[in-house]
Formats: sequence, C-alpha cells, structure tokens
Amino acid sequence: MRVTTAFNKLLAIVGASVTSVTFTPEGVVVGLRRRRRRPICPCGWKGRAVYDRSTRRWRHLDLASSKLFLEAEIRRLRCRRCDRVRTEAVPWARPSARHTRDFEDVVAWLCQHTDKTTVTKLLRTSWETVAGIVGRVVAEHLDTRRLESIDRIGVDEVSWRKGHRYLTVVADHDRDGAVIWAGEGRDHTMLEQFYDLLGPDGCTQLQAVSLDMGGAYKTATDNRAGHARQCVDPFHVIKLANEAIDKARRQAWNVERRANPAPKRPRGRPPKGSPPTPTKPRWVKHTRWALLKDPDAWNDNQLAVLDALRRERSVLYRCWQLKEGLRDLYRLRHEDAAVHLDWWLAWACRCRIPAFVTLSKTIRANRDRLLAAVELGLSNSKLEGLNSKIRLINHRGYGHHSAAALIAMIYLCCGGITVQLPTER
Repeated sequence: MRVTTAFNKLLAIVGASVTSVTFTPEGVVVGLRRRRRRPICPCGWKGRAVYDRSTRRWRHLDLASSKLFLEAEIRRLRCRRCDRVRTEAVPWARPSARHTRDFEDVVAWLCQHTDKTTVTKLLRTSWETVAGIVGRVVAEHLDTRRLESIDRIGVDEVSWRKGHRYLTVVADHDRDGAVIWAGEGRDHTMLEQFYDLLGPDGCTQLQAVSLDMGGAYKTATDNRAGHARQCVDPFHVIKLANEAIDKARRQAWNVERRANPAPKRPRGRPPKGSPPTPTKPRWVKHTRWALLKDPDAWNDNQLAVLDALRRERSVLYRCWQLKEGLRDLYRLRHEDAAVHLDWWLAWACRCRIPAFVTLSKTIRANRDRLLAAVELGLSNSKLEGLNSKIRLINHRGYGHHSAAALIAMIYLCCGGITVQLPTER
C-alpha cells in the first residue's frame, strides 16, 4: 500500500484527497488536492473567476508524537454577495482558521473540562490560539434560535475582575438556566442592548423577568418590556432583612456598652485557661448567629440565646420575629401572600425599629414585584449557581485579559453547546 493511500484512509478528509506526504523537522506535512473546481465563499456564494491562488497549511491532530499539517492550494474570489475579495471555504477548516475542524473541536471540548493552560501544554499551542479557537467554535455552534420563544428570563450580575468590572448575564428559566446572552457592564444600557437584540416581537413575548432589587435592571425592563412581570429574587429580600437585624444588633450593643462599661482590666496577662469576663455588651455581640440562622439549624446554645431574648422582651427578639415573618411570605400559597405581606408591612412600619422601618419602605416600594415572585415561583437561584460556575471558569483560567474571552468561555460551558469529538463522528 502506498503512503498516500494509507493517509487517505487514515485521515478521511472530506472533499479532498492526499497527493503527497513529507516528513519535515516541524512535523508531517500532508499535501491535499481539492475535488471541487468552483470556489465557494464562506457566505455560500459560488463563483467562477479566481482572484489569485496561494498555498496554506492547517494544523491537524497530532500523529503519534509528531505534529501533523495539511497543505493545500487555496483560492480567493470576488464575492458579489459580500462585495469584496474573500478566501474560499474549505470543508476541513473553519473560515480564517489555521487549524482543522477536528483540532479545534478537541480544543473546545478540553476547554469545557479544564483550563486553557493545560490545553496549551497538551496540544503544544499558545494561549492566544486557544482563545481564538474558542471564539470560532462558539460563533459556529451558538444557536441563533436561542432568542426565539423566550417566556421567562433571569438577569444577574457577576464580578469578573477587580476594580468593579462586572458582566451582565441573562439566562432562560425554561432551559434549566442556560445562558442566552452576556455583556460587559451592569448598568441599564447593557440590559437594553439585550432587549434591542431580542427585538420588539421578542420583548412582547416575554412574560416574566427575575432580577435583584437594583434600579438599573428595573429601569431597562420598564423601558423595553414594561408589560413583563418583574420578580424580585427572595434571596435579596431576606438578605436585606438580615442586614436590618445586624444594624439593630450593633445599635443594641452600643447602648449596652455605654450603659454597662467593661470593668477595668487588671495589669498583666490573665492566667492561661481563665474564662473571659462575662459582660452584657459581649453577650449581645455574640447573639448574631442565633438571630440570622434558620431555626431548624439552631444548636442548644443558640436556642438558649433566643429564649433569653424572649424572656427579656429584647428589641432583638422582635427583630427576629420580623425577619421570620418576612420569610413566611415564601412559605405560603400565592393566594394568601398579599394578605400576609400587607400585615407584615403594617407591623414593620409601626415597630419603631429604625432599620426595619427603612426596610418596610423598601418592601412597600417593591410590593408587586415580591408578590409576582411568590405567584410565579421564580427566583434567581439558577443565576446564583450560574455565577459560581462563571467564577470557577474565570479562576481556572487564571483570569482573562478581556471580557470577550470570558464571555466566549461562558457560552461554551454554560450556553448549552455540545462539542462533538472527532472520535464520535
């Protein structure tokens, strides 16, 4: 069997046949001859006149320990559809690529499972080459129909670099939280770009949007999709209640600290193993986790703390009751949620605890958005889990030099893209 016949059977290049095999210091160079005579533009237009010709090499999957290159004559044509001179498309490589499809698919599959530095060492290529390959694979495999028939979406921000550098991520609730769009920034103009990409018909089809309590995403949604129901994430609501408890606890600690100053400490270091001097301010300071934790997760000490606060009629006990009353909103049926929320707002605005009076004003301003979240059962839990995955992608890449490179990795790993390996075809 001739060597060209062996490589024809080994490589099985679609649309070309092997004409020569050369062993060079760089690796094995396989010469190809095209079967198609008419050049085809990457846009699909077929031409007859050839502008010029040249010889090009493409990196292929390694042959044992040697690099393998495909070499063929490639032509340029003047495309009437693109109205410019373009290089013809070849079946074994993507447009403007210097690597074959098989090589790029292996790189993309590895990037879905490990960091780029490991890929560069395994396949003997550069970090920039891997980033370019990821961008081309994502551009080809990213489903253009992902923005069609969208009913419920979630919007959240994620920090990708120090210096308040953020990304806005949009996920589809009906596709298990798959990313459908991402952009650099977190202001209202960034989310408006997504709505503009969605188009008027797509915005009209939107039924619900889950988001945080920030004003930027609310402004963009009001401007572009005002009819869609906005659902405030329950996590952010309870987070505000926990912050209100912390403010009240610090205020109570300051009051006790001024009323019961700590006794003067004797000179010298206290004996080893001696217990700390119990004081009321110190006890108030250490009530934090008993107030913030879920009652189902209390230990005996935290249960005793809440019992002591109840017996003393402490203001912190009322704070805990207010926080748990707000949590009960998400344990009720949506038919009873409105009555319960109105009752809680009436209680909170008259409690005379400054932190919870302020919280009640915030909750009242977002009342309809809270009730929509309860009625539709929407939250940003999928987005929060997605943010953790994005931070892992950014961390395992040891940081990314540009937001575009990270966004391409987000689409590749979180956008529902399935890369088929050459061995699976």
